[in-house]
Amino acid sequence: MGSSSVNGTGSSSGSMVRRILLGSQLRRLREARGVTREAAGYSIRASESKISRMELGRVSFKARDVEDLLTLYGVTDDTEREPLLGLARDSNRAGWWHSYSDVLPGWFQTYVGLEAAASHVNTYEVQFVHGLLQTEDYAHAVVSSGHRTGLPEEEVARRVALRRERQKLLLAEHGSEFRCVLDEAALHRPFGGRAVLDAQLKHLAEISESPNITLQVAPFELGGHAAESGAFTLLRFPESDLSDVVYLEQLTSALYLDKAEEVERYDQVLDRLCEASLSPAATRDHLHGLRKLR
Repeated sequence: MGSSSVNGTGSSSGSMVRRILLGSQLRRLREARGVTREAAGYSIRASESKISRMELGRVSFKARDVEDLLTLYGVTDDTEREPLLGLARDSNRAGWWHSYSDVLPGWFQTYVGLEAAASHVNTYEVQFVHGLLQTEDYAHAVVSSGHRTGLPEEEVARRVALRRERQKLLLAEHGSEFRCVLDEAALHRPFGGRAVLDAQLKHLAEISESPNITLQVAPFELGGHAAESGAFTLLRFPESDLSDVVYLEQLTSALYLDKAEEVERYDQVLDRLCEASLSPAATRDHLHGLRKLR
């Protein structure tokens, strides 16, 4: 167990990953010693549910708590303790997205942090163009239309700015690998009107030329397909100790799946969907063809 497993992740974007990584390592240590969550909680003057949240990486870590847990788990050698204590210190650094907390639901903050730290983002989208590929005007239309009661213009602008900030992870020198399958239905919903949609289709064709972006369209002609359960995102990380995560967004919350068998099922579905969808080159031709029809 060493510090090399967390190298290569930026301090702000990696804070979420460090928290999850530390939590998973603490869980393994606890289970190896046969300590219950209740007993672990008692040792740091906390509840069993607090230990559960710590092990899932959903709360910040106090150095004293981590020190006490490591002692309880029999980790007394400084060469083993220090990397984990370093993780605890680094995991409490606020990510850039915290400045958008006024418009960012708590359950989505987790996703943004994971997305920013991922080396690979693989996704299937149905209703609209994925947020990482949206133009500013299209994003504005999507955000505005998603709220029946309407949002103040200032809040819409903040949400769009957050989306644009997220997109920087694809444009960085060593940007994340992004593989996206778009259901063709997303290409026909005229968010913002036909001119906005046309500009969005043009942007998709252009950005799909980027070496780290693979874009495919699942055409109407495909009929039924493997991803019948709907949109999802699969995230992979450069840290060898951190498992892949599947993100499933709901109306007022989200699910994060990290069990190997569940992640593998979604990975297989995406592979089958990619095989059945238009190739990246055919997707670009399709996008250009849709623009000519408008």
